[in-house]
Amino acid sequence: MKDFNYYAPTEVVFGKESEEQVAHLVKKYGGTKVLVHYGGKSAQRSGLLDKICTLLQEGGVDYVTLGGVVPNPRLSLVHEGIQLCQREGVDFLLAVGGGSVIDSCKAIAMGVANPDEEVWNYYIGKSTLTCALPVASVLTIPAAGSEMSESTVITNEDGDVKLGFSNDLLRPKFAIMNPERTFTLPPYQTAAGVTDMMMHIFERYFTKDDDMDLTTDLAEATLRSIKNAVFAVLKNPEDYRYRAQIMWGGSVAHWGLLGKGVQEDWATHQLEHELSALFDVTHGAGLAAVWPSWARYTMHENLSRFVRFAVNVMDVPNDFTDPEGTALKGIEAVERFYRAIGMPTNIKELIGRDITDDEIREMVRKCSRDYQSACGSFKVLKAEDMEAIYQMARG
Repeated sequence: MKDFNYYAPTEVVFGKESEEQVAHLVKKYGGTKVLVHYGGKSAQRSGLLDKICTLLQEGGVDYVTLGGVVPNPRLSLVHEGIQLCQREGVDFLLAVGGGSVIDSCKAIAMGVANPDEEVWNYYIGKSTLTCALPVASVLTIPAAGSEMSESTVITNEDGDVKLGFSNDLLRPKFAIMNPERTFTLPPYQTAAGVTDMMMHIFERYFTKDDDMDLTTDLAEATLRSIKNAVFAVLKNPEDYRYRAQIMWGGSVAHWGLLGKGVQEDWATHQLEHELSALFDVTHGAGLAAVWPSWARYTMHENLSRFVRFAVNVMDVPNDFTDPEGTALKGIEAVERFYRAIGMPTNIKELIGRDITDDEIREMVRKCSRDYQSACGSFKVLKAEDMEAIYQMARG
C-alpha cells in the first residue's frame, strides 16, 4: 500500500434548487466581483445563466460574463478571459457548465493571479504555480469531475496540443450540483460523460498494487452504480434518482479518493488527448475508442486485476481454469456496454473513417513529447507501445 496525502476541500451543495445559494457562497469565499464563465447557447436557453446572474445581482455580487467555451477548451479563450478579468477587476471565477468550462476557469484563474507569466507555461512545465484566483462551479454536465479536482486540461490551437495541469490551488471552493439541471442533456453527452467518469476510475483501478482492498472495493461499487444508472437515465432522462447517482458519481470518480494507496496510471487519458487535439472529438468517446486496445495490450501486467474487474464489475463468470479468458471477456463486456450506450470502441467508429499511418505517427510524436517521454505506470508506454495501441484501436 502506497503512502498518501488526501486533500479535498471543496464544499458541495447538492440537490434541488441548490443554485439558489450561489451569491451566499461566493461571498462566503471572498468573492466581490465574479466572472461568470459558460459555454454555448444551452446555458442561455435553459434559463440557468440568467438565473445565476439574477441571483448574484440580488445578492449584492457584481459580475461580468464570458461565454464561448467549447469541448476541449481553447487557450485563445483563456487569454481573452484573463484580459477581461484584469480589465474588470474580477477576484472570483464561477463556471456555469461542465468540465470544459471549469477547466477554462481554472486556467483563467492562474493567468489573472500571475499577470507576468504566460499561462501555457504551467501546462508545459516551464513555470511553477504559487497562486491562483478562487474558482467555483454550478455543474450542468457531470463527467470530468473538475468541479472537485485539482486538474485542468486545455488545448493550444498552435500545434493542436492538448495538455493537463494539476495543482491543489485549483481545487474549487464550492460546487453547486442540482441533478435537475441535467435532465435536458442529449443522450450522447450523457453517455460520454459516464464513460469519462468510469475511465477516471479505470486509471486508478488498474494498478499493480493489490493490497489496498478498501480503495478497490469503493472503486468497484462506484463503477457498478454509474454503469447501472446510465441505462435508467437514457430510458427516462428526468429520473432524478439516477441522474443524482451519475452527478455524484462523477465527483467521486475524480476527487482522488478512489486512487489512494495505489499507483495511478493515466496512459489512456494521455493517448486520448492526442485524439481530441487532432480530431476535436468528445473526450469520453475518445476514451472509449482507446481503452479496450490499451487493456488488451497491458492486461498481463496484472492479469488478476482484470479478472477481478471482469467478475466484480462486469458480471463475467470466473473461469478459474482460464484467467486470461475471463479477463478478455471482461474487456469484451466493456465494449458491449459502450455500444449499448452509443459509444465507439475503436478510432474508426469515433472519427467516421480510417485513421492514416501518418496521423498515428503524429499522435505518437506528440504523446511521447518528440520521443523523449513515456506515459503510464501499469505498463510504462514508450513510443513503440503507443503506436502499437493506436494501431490496435484503428478498427
